[in-house]
Parts: sequence; structure tokens; C-alpha cells
Amino acid sequence: MTREIIIAPSILAADFARLGDEVAAIDRAGADWIHCDVMDGHFVPNISFGADVIKAIRLVTKKIFDVHLMIAPTDPYLEAFAEAGADVITVHAEAGPHLDRSLQAIRALGRKAGVSLCPATPESVIEYVLDRLDLVLVMTVNPGFGGQAFLTSQIPKIRRVRAMIGDRPIRLQVDGGITRQNAAAVVEAGADTLVAGSAVFGGNTAAEYANNIAGLRLATKTGRLPS
Repeated sequence: MTREIIIAPSILAADFARLGDEVAAIDRAGADWIHCDVMDGHFVPNISFGADVIKAIRLVTKKIFDVHLMIAPTDPYLEAFAEAGADVITVHAEAGPHLDRSLQAIRALGRKAGVSLCPATPESVIEYVLDRLDLVLVMTVNPGFGGQAFLTSQIPKIRRVRAMIGDRPIRLQVDGGITRQNAAAVVEAGADTLVAGSAVFGGNTAAEYANNIAGLRLATKTGRLPS
């Protein structure tokens, strides 16, 4: 038995002029989840899209919407993203003073709760909220822009987070610079959910996206985790 590897293409790398078509294309191409990077130009140095865009593309697919909020403050907007169709809502540990409260609020909305860690943030910040989590996201780039190079310094952190999770039913996600060249390394370190933007959206057709997703999935094989 092996732990299921989830591939979650980030629509930040999609063609926004035809976003609905792009989401439909990665759905057909074999994406497991749809990763939505929400940026506010305050917590991170970029602005992407908000709840209304997620609501619009929610109609295109039934795949899980994995919404990564790179915004501060977070709490005032949780309900809007839940109502827009988010299935998983991930907040940054660095985005507010009351992480436990934010995670409680997400679960009270009937959504799965995730926490994200920037590269300079130690994993110790999640020690006392592990039992409120459905997902931990280790950032392997500094958040804000797609297309950045993978930070190998985060591999040991992925290992430590995996050890912290233990046998809890918490997914360990990695986001930032994921490619066929490093996918096996992050899975071997303990990740089971891979976010990929440029590595999936290279090309212009669903067939090319399918090839990219299949290539990533194949590249993880040598690092599969035991269940």
C-alpha cells in the first residue's frame, strides 16, 4: 500500500483571459484538486483574485477547491470564501495573531482547515493546533509570485512536519517550484499533496496539461510513502 499522491495545479499559472476553460482543461487532464492562490498585495507583494472569481469557476468543475489565502487579515473573509465554494481553506500562520481561532472558524463553516508556513517560519508554530488541522502547507518559495525556484532548504522542514503529523489524518502539502526534477524528493521527505503551477500549465491544451500532470505523478513514484 502507498499513500495517495494528490496533484493540485495552481490556477495562478493559468491564462486568466480564459480561466473557466483552463479549469475545465486541468479537470479533464487529471488534476485531483484545484489550487486557488488568493493574494492581497499586502501580506504578499502581488494581487491575484478573490472570492467572486472562485465562485464563478466553481461552476466549471466538481473537483476539490483548495483555497490558499495569502491575505491579512484573514478572518473577516473566511465566510465569503466558504460560500464561494472552497472545500479546503488554508491560512498563513504569519497572517494573524490567533491561529487557533482562525482554524476553529474555518471548521465552523463546514470546511477543511489548513495552515501554511513561509520558508522562514519554523514548524513549531503548529504544535498546539495540530488537532484542528486537515492540511499543512510547507511553502518552498517565498509566497507572492509563481515561477520561482524551489528552496531545497525546506526539505528538512517537510521531514519534521511529517514527523509531527504522525498518524493523524492530515495532508502534507508542498507549494513552490515543484517540477518533475524535485517531485520525488518532496514526496520522499513526507509530502503527499503537490501544488504545481508552471509545471502543469506549460503548453496550451488539455492534452499537454495531461502529459504534464502524468509526468509529475510518475516522478513521485520513487518517493512514495507507506500508508
